[in-house]
Amino acid sequence: MQKKEDSITYILTLRLDSESQDFFNALREKHFPVERNYLKAHLTLFHKLPDTAHTFAVLREITQEPFDMRVTGLRHLGAGVAYQFESDKLQRLHQALRAAFANELIAQDQQRFMPHVTVQNKVTPAASKELLQALREGFKPFTVRATGMDLWIYQGGPWAYKAGFPFVNQD
Repeated sequence: MQKKEDSITYILTLRLDSESQDFFNALREKHFPVERNYLKAHLTLFHKLPDTAHTFAVLREITQEPFDMRVTGLRHLGAGVAYQFESDKLQRLHQALRAAFANELIAQDQQRFMPHVTVQNKVTPAASKELLQALREGFKPFTVRATGMDLWIYQGGPWAYKAGFPFVNQD
């Protein structure tokens, strides 16, 4: 049996359509400090899911069609900048997953879900305010598509890909 401190921590992210993923990746590569940018842009659904058969069973059982989400604005993170997302379907998906993992969630994952993609972090407040202002000047709300979920193994900084759970059209 694995000791608790040796157990795997999983992070669950929402998969975006490739064009949107490329857009956010480019911004992250441009604005994230190079020495800290070892991840692609991502929308985190849960920061810590357990290494159990239950986790995989829940994720395999999700029957969800791809859906559109609105990117409605930018959020100042203090030391960074993120794009804010709004979607009733995303909120319902998150609530269903939260209910399925209710007894296993850490405090961070029990908080109000405010979906976003961070494109800058770990910079000075002045640098983040400068980027926020620059991005807001040309910002117009736009639509991105959710196409699945991805499970990652947290490795103390970098993540390793574990499994994907694509959303499927059910026509």
